[in-house]
Amino acid sequence: MTGARMRLFALAAAALTAAAAPVTWAVKAQAETPERVVVTASDARAARGTIVSAEAVAGMTRDEVVQYLAQAGADTAGARHGLDAYRIVYRTIAPDKRPTTAGGLVVLPRDGSRDLRVVAYEHGTMISKAQAPSVQPQQRADAFLFGSAGYAAVAPDYLGLGLGPGRHPYGDVSSEVTASADLLRAARTFAAKQQRRLRSRVLVSGFSQGGAAAMGLARALQRGQVPYYRLAAVAPISGAYDVQNAEIPAALSGDSLDPRRATLYFAYSLTALNRIHHFYEQPSEVFNEPYAGIVEDLFDGEHTDRDVAMALPATPQELLTPRFIAWASEPTGNLLNALRSNDTTCTDWKPRVPVRLYAATGDKDVSILNAKHCVAALRANGVEAPLTDFGDVPHGASKRAALPEILTWFDGLKP
Repeated sequence: MTGARMRLFALAAAALTAAAAPVTWAVKAQAETPERVVVTASDARAARGTIVSAEAVAGMTRDEVVQYLAQAGADTAGARHGLDAYRIVYRTIAPDKRPTTAGGLVVLPRDGSRDLRVVAYEHGTMISKAQAPSVQPQQRADAFLFGSAGYAAVAPDYLGLGLGPGRHPYGDVSSEVTASADLLRAARTFAAKQQRRLRSRVLVSGFSQGGAAAMGLARALQRGQVPYYRLAAVAPISGAYDVQNAEIPAALSGDSLDPRRATLYFAYSLTALNRIHHFYEQPSEVFNEPYAGIVEDLFDGEHTDRDVAMALPATPQELLTPRFIAWASEPTGNLLNALRSNDTTCTDWKPRVPVRLYAATGDKDVSILNAKHCVAALRANGVEAPLTDFGDVPHGASKRAALPEILTWFDGLKP
């Protein structure tokens, strides 16, 4: 065991000493290999947001946080405190409403405060279960940025990632929202056992896949769909808010997006959403050979990004059948229903809180047209939401540029 890991365990143990009286779960130090949780028939009546397990996964001084953020290429100016991070496994629901479990990261600042503002942060696309923030130390910088600034940061893995059973329903906003809402419930219970109170007003942000998820969660909070909590502000980054009219045309034209990345997103989203919306009976109805025979297995949660990228072709035209390309260009039926169910996060509500969007013209993964369409839809509903365009920078750089601005903005909003 390395010295750094021994210090991590010692910090976790110190955090446990201060914990409140145990309930049906108890915080434990990080396991070498976290165990996955299996839902049984007896779990069917368990309340959503009920904690299954809570595990300390990191404890850092402010200096250690600064070092971690710097190594991750993140801004360090907002790091004001040390922090403690916990992996929470909790009960939630699958897209078919059946009970399941999911995991997420809850970060609490070492600032001496018993009363904490809350930031819900939605992560971007991840293919492997092992990439999720609650299990992958290298994926925690965004949550740590807010936690070290004095917020309780709540970062869901989403369904099927981290310790979540089954496959991830990639691109399904509804399940991203339920997983996020139920982690907020679990985080409130967990914080109370640490003698800390989470405030009811939630600041929401997210990147890429998490951009649309952030808007979806914000809508649910404003509509009162998450008990106790309500929306304070929302600031999504480079999200795919309009897949039908912005992302698909840009991906198929090849003019503004990276064809290889577009190919991966097509493969991931179609195989995932097919389990919910039923686009095809056989993969060969959508995917050309030889990819039809392998594409579903690539997204089993065990393959890495590199595995998937090397197995797929260079362009969407090589991956997708001409019939499907025509269908995607003018969607009908189940495909249209799927797109409409996910492309409403900017269109079918009127935020009553401040909204800011962030994107980049140079983004080769998510077209900036998504953000522009979102701004236009909000304006049509009477909401002025400024869009910050970071210019000719790639996808990941838009997040690195946006998060410090979002943190400063959140700091300046009325608690």
